[in-house]
Amino acid sequence: MGFRANTTEPGPAPVAAPLPAPDRGISPGRSPLVNRLAVLSVTMGIFSIVTTEILPIGLLTPIGSGFRVSEGVAGLMMTMPGIVAAIAAPVVTVTTGRLDRRLMLSVLMGLLAFADFLAAAAPAFWVMLLSRVLVGITIGGFWSIGAGLAPRLVPPGSASRATAVIFSAVPLGSVLGVPAGALIGELAGWRASFLVMGVLSVGVLIALRTLLPPLPAVQVTRLSALRGMLRERNVRVGLLATFLVVIAHFAAYTYVEPFLQQVTQVKVSLISTFLLVYGAAGVIGNFVAGWAITRGLRATWIGCTSLLAAATLLLPVLGGGRLTALGLLVVWGLAYGAVPVCSSTWFARSAPNAPEAATVLFTASFQATLSAGALVGGVIVDRTSTATVMTLSGSVAVLMVAMLWGTGGMVRPAR
Repeated sequence: MGFRANTTEPGPAPVAAPLPAPDRGISPGRSPLVNRLAVLSVTMGIFSIVTTEILPIGLLTPIGSGFRVSEGVAGLMMTMPGIVAAIAAPVVTVTTGRLDRRLMLSVLMGLLAFADFLAAAAPAFWVMLLSRVLVGITIGGFWSIGAGLAPRLVPPGSASRATAVIFSAVPLGSVLGVPAGALIGELAGWRASFLVMGVLSVGVLIALRTLLPPLPAVQVTRLSALRGMLRERNVRVGLLATFLVVIAHFAAYTYVEPFLQQVTQVKVSLISTFLLVYGAAGVIGNFVAGWAITRGLRATWIGCTSLLAAATLLLPVLGGGRLTALGLLVVWGLAYGAVPVCSSTWFARSAPNAPEAATVLFTASFQATLSAGALVGGVIVDRTSTATVMTLSGSVAVLMVAMLWGTGGMVRPAR
């Protein structure tokens, strides 16, 4: 079933100008298995990117100690990629619009591998931040190009399923990247976590070059299309809702590792276990959201954000006990696992005729807000405490619920 925005609003501007490229679909000689593996390679690329981006969250204290910087300053490792990705998403998409997409994805994955190895060997904090800038470029470019490739990799009847597989990399990377990084850091040091991600990125690069068919450009995305989308009322509501919920989440979650150490007094050896439980809950939340949004997108988004607000508001009050803190992390994970699904679906339904522009806008808005949340959280943590940032984040999430509740049913399925 397709989706459309509120019909009282003007339609979106044209997404792109078509190019005279004959190859708009899959190569006829390719087997179904190779096509599925090609989809998997793009999925793994996005998984590597998302995992690398949020890796520092579970390693904030050891990295900060290693470079002798405060936890708030160490939070810049989360701020830098988001800022750069928000800029890179439209810029890379527009400036490379005529290049073969396989070539672009391969170059960007090679850049991610270099960034990971640079972080693993960083002799100073400024070098670490430089590596995070490279991560941001990769995020903005790879996401905007790769997220919409499924229809060119599989037959038309399998395109929706393949797209869902590619998008599953977002919650999987988001919720599993932090505990995995924390576990590796605990066993072998924080530099080993980045080294492992570098090796994984190289493997994905090889898979992309081997499994993807030539993908000559068939469209050129224009900045005017993105500006046209901003005139849509549904899009503006989605931007505001995404801003509030993502800033609430990342302002708090960026500093969950020091919170667990300082407030809950969890041993360092158990931090990865707590975060792994959170990650498992997030995966469940992602699948539950996929089912729930077919019955009500706005209600699902309000519901998951309400749970996120409850968890972050209660952690400073009840988070002193390990079991209660773990229980609230489970609630938090379930809630946030649904957020990227709700946000991306909102944009997609608001602009059903502009899928690439919707992806670019989702990527840019999500990444910009992620970086803002980490930055704001760092300022609050350095001046107050990790408990305070939890309380303020929960309050912002409550504001998002109130805003979205008041907008009414603005996105609905097409008949």
